[in-house]
Amino acid sequence: MDSANKGFFSVDEEEFRLNPKWLIDPKLLFVGPRIGEGAHAKVYEGKYKNQNVAIKIVHKGETPDEVVKREGRFWREVAMLSRVQHKNLVKFIGACKEPVMVVVTELLLGGSLRKYMLNLRPRQLDTRVAVGFALDIARAMECLHSHGIIHRDLKPENLLLTADQKTVKLVDFGLAREETLTEMMTAETGTYRWMAPELYSTVTLRHGEKKHYNHKVDAYSFAIVLWELLHNRLPFEGMSNLQAAYAAAFKNVRPSAEGLPEDLTLILTSCWKEDPNARPNFSQIVQMLLNYLSSVLPVEPAIPPRIFTSENAVLPPESPGTSSLMAIRDDSGETPKALENKSRGLFFCFHQCY
Repeated sequence: MDSANKGFFSVDEEEFRLNPKWLIDPKLLFVGPRIGEGAHAKVYEGKYKNQNVAIKIVHKGETPDEVVKREGRFWREVAMLSRVQHKNLVKFIGACKEPVMVVVTELLLGGSLRKYMLNLRPRQLDTRVAVGFALDIARAMECLHSHGIIHRDLKPENLLLTADQKTVKLVDFGLAREETLTEMMTAETGTYRWMAPELYSTVTLRHGEKKHYNHKVDAYSFAIVLWELLHNRLPFEGMSNLQAAYAAAFKNVRPSAEGLPEDLTLILTSCWKEDPNARPNFSQIVQMLLNYLSSVLPVEPAIPPRIFTSENAVLPPESPGTSSLMAIRDDSGETPKALENKSRGLFFCFHQCY
């Protein structure tokens, strides 16, 4: 393996390379309510050194192969998060591997972009708000690509809002890879509906065969997310995820860009071109979005009160405030101190369960 690739497939090397300043002490970690769940991990609200945080606990896997794969994904995410900082990327706080694999980041209480848009339906976002969110996403991607990192799983579930719901931040680097390694990658990445055609089409290659792709896979996914922001509808409606990916990859089908301002139509259609080399890079995408915003009237968008809330607003039950961690109402009449101890014990319960 050459020097450019060294260390990105070896779990031991990744562990060794983690700067000690990023190692968290699990004894100081308090786990509260669950706020998210995926195929490989659960995310909880919690506290670390009296700081409100999001705690991602990664499942270790059932088989030896699964264990190796998930440890590799864990260290890859930690490596990416620890070396790239940007206002539109979730802030990394630290990680540990024992008693369970844990990634700790800042707590974003605004919920996912997916949930935000679902709550707004059937209404659409104000176009300037939608383009503002897209600009946040494009700037995050511009930062990642400047470090040679491809995200590969850009979709509304991996985009979270700040508490005031005015800023979008990109999360979940579990599938991110260095671009120099793409020739060694398999195509089993991302989520089909948002996946670039060149990624999906590699699935049909013979076993063991690889196909090169580059950072332009993220430009395609960005276009699908932007379309969703502008229409507040699921792209490729009426199709399953696999049907949508098949139509995009083998029939060159795309969502309709009709009825949009010319500048936005150009961004969409250029970003989802079949030829990856014809797609713009994210520096160009950022500039195109800025040009559009400067072309519309410089008026503050009308923000529906129920969509944007103040940081002091009461959060819905599915996204409990951190105050619930230390002072939750309990039928047993336990004191906040007892609940704090219960919260501490919850973390070590995961050690036993996993």
